[in-house]
Amino acid sequence: MQLETWELLSYIVTVFGLPLAIISFMIEQRKERENEEEEVYQLLSDAYTDFLKLVMANPDLKLRSQCALDQLSEEQQERMQVMFEILISLFERAYLLAYEPKMSGKQLRRWLSWEDYMREWCERDDFREILPKLLQGEDADFAEYITSIALEKGRLGAPALIEI
Repeated sequence: MQLETWELLSYIVTVFGLPLAIISFMIEQRKERENEEEEVYQLLSDAYTDFLKLVMANPDLKLRSQCALDQLSEEQQERMQVMFEILISLFERAYLLAYEPKMSGKQLRRWLSWEDYMREWCERDDFREILPKLLQGEDADFAEYITSIALEKGRLGAPALIEI
Protein backbone atom coordinates (compact mmCIF):
# COMPACT_ATOMS: atom_id res chain seq x y z
CA MET A 1 0.00 0.00 0.00
CA GLN A 2 1.07 3.46 -0.70
CA LEU A 3 1.64 6.20 1.80
CA GLU A 4 -1.44 8.12 0.60
CA THR A 5 -3.65 5.07 1.24
CA TRP A 6 -2.34 4.74 4.79
CA GLU A 7 -2.93 8.43 5.36
CA LEU A 8 -6.48 8.16 4.05
CA LEU A 9 -7.15 5.16 6.32
CA SER A 10 -5.78 7.03 9.33
CA TYR A 11 -8.09 9.97 8.60
CA ILE A 12 -11.07 7.62 8.30
CA VAL A 13 -10.20 6.01 11.64
CA THR A 14 -9.77 9.43 13.23
CA VAL A 15 -13.01 10.81 11.84
CA PHE A 16 -15.20 7.73 12.44
CA GLY A 17 -13.36 5.39 14.80
CA LEU A 18 -12.47 7.82 17.57
CA PRO A 19 -16.00 9.22 18.01
CA LEU A 20 -17.39 5.67 17.85
CA ALA A 21 -14.96 4.57 20.57
CA ILE A 22 -15.93 7.54 22.76
CA ILE A 23 -19.64 6.82 22.31
CA SER A 24 -19.09 3.13 23.10
CA PHE A 25 -17.16 4.08 26.23
CA MET A 26 -19.93 6.43 27.38
CA ILE A 27 -22.61 3.79 26.80
CA GLU A 28 -20.64 1.23 28.82
CA GLN A 29 -20.13 3.74 31.64
CA ARG A 30 -23.87 4.44 31.75
CA LYS A 31 -24.68 0.72 31.83
CA GLU A 32 -22.16 0.21 34.62
CA ARG A 33 -23.64 3.09 36.62
CA GLU A 34 -27.16 1.69 36.15
CA ASN A 35 -25.97 -1.74 37.29
CA GLU A 36 -24.38 -0.21 40.38
CA GLU A 37 -27.57 1.71 41.18
CA GLU A 38 -29.62 -1.46 40.72
CA GLU A 39 -27.27 -3.37 43.02
CA VAL A 40 -27.53 -0.68 45.72
CA TYR A 41 -31.32 -0.69 45.39
CA GLN A 42 -31.39 -4.48 45.69
CA LEU A 43 -29.17 -4.46 48.79
CA LEU A 44 -31.37 -1.81 50.41
CA SER A 45 -34.50 -3.76 49.50
CA ASP A 46 -33.00 -6.88 51.05
CA ALA A 47 -32.24 -4.92 54.22
CA TYR A 48 -35.84 -3.68 54.37
CA THR A 49 -37.09 -7.25 53.88
CA ASP A 50 -34.87 -8.31 56.79
CA PHE A 51 -36.39 -5.50 58.86
CA LEU A 52 -39.89 -6.75 58.01
CA LYS A 53 -38.86 -10.23 59.13
CA LEU A 54 -37.83 -8.65 62.44
CA VAL A 55 -41.25 -6.99 62.62
CA MET A 56 -42.90 -10.37 62.04
CA ALA A 57 -40.76 -11.90 64.80
CA ASN A 58 -42.25 -9.34 67.22
CA PRO A 59 -46.00 -9.60 66.63
CA ASP A 60 -46.85 -8.33 70.11
CA LEU A 61 -45.68 -4.84 69.06
CA LYS A 62 -48.31 -4.67 66.28
CA LEU A 63 -45.93 -2.72 64.05
CA ARG A 64 -47.85 -3.51 60.87
CA SER A 65 -51.05 -1.99 62.20
CA GLN A 66 -51.59 1.73 61.79
CA CYS A 67 -52.63 2.35 65.38
CA ALA A 68 -50.27 2.52 68.31
CA LEU A 69 -50.73 0.19 71.26
CA ASP A 70 -52.03 1.88 74.40
CA GLN A 71 -50.37 -0.24 77.05
CA LEU A 72 -46.84 -1.43 76.36
CA SER A 73 -44.59 -2.98 78.95
CA GLU A 74 -41.19 -1.42 79.52
CA GLU A 75 -39.56 -4.27 77.60
CA GLN A 76 -41.97 -3.82 74.67
CA GLN A 77 -41.31 -0.07 74.60
CA GLU A 78 -37.58 -0.71 74.47
CA ARG A 79 -37.94 -3.26 71.65
CA MET A 80 -40.16 -0.87 69.71
CA GLN A 81 -37.67 1.96 70.10
CA VAL A 82 -34.84 -0.28 68.86
CA MET A 83 -36.96 -1.35 65.91
CA PHE A 84 -37.66 2.28 65.03
CA GLU A 85 -33.95 3.09 65.36
CA ILE A 86 -33.14 0.28 62.92
CA LEU A 87 -35.80 1.59 60.55
CA ILE A 88 -34.52 5.18 60.68
CA SER A 89 -31.00 3.92 60.06
CA LEU A 90 -32.23 2.02 57.02
CA PHE A 91 -34.18 5.02 55.72
CA GLU A 92 -31.16 7.26 56.19
CA ARG A 93 -28.95 4.81 54.32
CA ALA A 94 -31.48 4.68 51.48
CA TYR A 95 -31.61 8.48 51.42
CA LEU A 96 -27.84 8.86 51.32
CA LEU A 97 -27.35 6.19 48.65
CA ALA A 98 -30.40 6.61 46.45
CA TYR A 99 -31.77 10.14 46.75
CA GLU A 100 -30.73 13.02 44.53
CA PRO A 101 -32.55 16.32 44.11
CA LYS A 102 -33.14 15.88 40.37
CA MET A 103 -34.02 12.30 39.46
CA SER A 104 -35.83 10.77 36.55
CA GLY A 105 -36.64 7.39 35.07
CA LYS A 106 -35.61 4.29 36.99
CA GLN A 107 -33.79 6.26 39.65
CA LEU A 108 -36.93 8.23 40.49
CA ARG A 109 -39.11 5.10 40.52
CA ARG A 110 -36.68 3.38 42.89
CA TRP A 111 -36.62 6.39 45.20
CA LEU A 112 -40.40 6.74 45.24
CA SER A 113 -40.71 3.20 46.59
CA TRP A 114 -38.53 4.27 49.54
CA GLU A 115 -40.58 7.40 50.00
CA ASP A 116 -43.70 5.21 50.09
CA TYR A 117 -42.15 3.18 52.93
CA MET A 118 -41.35 6.39 54.81
CA ARG A 119 -44.88 7.70 54.33
CA GLU A 120 -46.33 4.41 55.52
CA TRP A 121 -44.34 4.52 58.75
CA CYS A 122 -45.00 8.24 59.27
CA GLU A 123 -48.72 7.42 59.43
CA ARG A 124 -48.13 5.75 62.80
CA ASP A 125 -48.67 8.04 65.78
CA ASP A 126 -45.99 6.32 67.88
CA PHE A 127 -43.42 6.61 65.08
CA ARG A 128 -44.11 10.33 64.59
CA GLU A 129 -43.94 10.95 68.33
CA ILE A 130 -40.48 9.42 68.66
CA LEU A 131 -39.21 10.72 65.30
CA PRO A 132 -37.48 13.87 66.65
CA LYS A 133 -35.53 11.74 69.12
CA LEU A 134 -34.68 9.19 66.41
CA LEU A 135 -33.33 11.93 64.13
CA GLN A 136 -30.83 13.29 66.63
CA GLY A 137 -27.38 12.90 65.13
CA GLU A 138 -28.69 11.79 61.74
CA ASP A 139 -27.89 13.47 58.43
CA ALA A 140 -29.48 16.94 58.44
CA ASP A 141 -30.85 16.70 54.90
CA PHE A 142 -32.38 13.31 55.62
CA ALA A 143 -33.87 14.59 58.89
CA GLU A 144 -35.44 17.51 57.04
CA TYR A 145 -36.78 15.21 54.32
CA ILE A 146 -38.48 12.68 56.59
CA THR A 147 -39.71 15.43 58.93
CA SER A 148 -41.43 17.08 55.98
CA ILE A 149 -43.15 13.77 55.25
CA ALA A 150 -44.28 13.52 58.87
CA LEU A 151 -45.46 17.14 58.82
CA GLU A 152 -47.39 16.43 55.66
CA LYS A 153 -49.37 13.93 57.66
CA GLY A 154 -50.29 16.93 59.81
CA ARG A 155 -49.51 15.39 63.16
CA LEU A 156 -45.92 16.28 64.05
CA GLY A 157 -45.85 19.47 66.12
CA ALA A 158 -43.54 22.38 65.37
CA PRO A 159 -41.87 22.32 68.83
CA ALA A 160 -40.54 18.83 68.06
CA LEU A 161 -38.76 20.21 65.01
CA ILE A 162 -36.62 22.46 67.20
CA GLU A 163 -35.11 19.39 68.88
CA ILE A 164 -33.71 18.04 65.59
